[in-house]
Amino acid sequence: MNKILLETTNLKKSFDHANGSVTLFEDFNLKIKKGELVALVGPSGSGKSSLLHLLALLDEPTKGKIKINGKEIKNISSKEKDELRRKSVSIIFQDNNLLNDFSAIENIKMPLIIRGEKDKSVLEKAKKILKDVKIHNRANYFPSELSGGEQQRVAIARALISETSLILADEPTGNLDFKTSKEIFSLFMKLKKLKKTIIFATHNRELANRADYKLFISDGHIKRVNANK
Repeated sequence: MNKILLETTNLKKSFDHANGSVTLFEDFNLKIKKGELVALVGPSGSGKSSLLHLLALLDEPTKGKIKINGKEIKNISSKEKDELRRKSVSIIFQDNNLLNDFSAIENIKMPLIIRGEKDKSVLEKAKKILKDVKIHNRANYFPSELSGGEQQRVAIARALISETSLILADEPTGNLDFKTSKEIFSLFMKLKKLKKTIIFATHNRELANRADYKLFISDGHIKRVNANK
């Protein structure tokens, strides 16, 4: 059985602007196994969010290949890519990306509704995940009625309910207090035991050091660094 969930080969991302071309990173080769917890670290603007968007299949690399579960993304149709993303990849956005016209529990249910799961089953799963992230008392609140930290927990719950094999998180605890950050990280540890692969961008040194290892992005290069446990 193949233990490699995610693989990149000679990955490069650059973009053009008025003053020329900027390369965020290049020649990035990586193999991430099922069940690994990986911290993505580096200064602001180094390309952490851009890398997560590439791995989430929301953007195209300038050069190189991405494989998920052995399937090369470049060789599949848009429809197949959408299906792979729906079934295999969850992303927790830095700005939450909640739907303002839907309540917290409706936002959390959305990935399963899109998949076509039955409403009763979806509701039960949503209620459980609300308890897991300790926001069940806000189930029927709309995003505008929630604090920044509460919105972030709803976004995290929405990603976790999908039960995908790969979870990508962009500063998942950035708007949370220290206690809640630790609770969310404990959830990640439980998912790791279930062989879920989690890659999270963070500026929180303590959480980064609790990962299996870190990927450090700086000056167009990405290198693997052992976590200081």
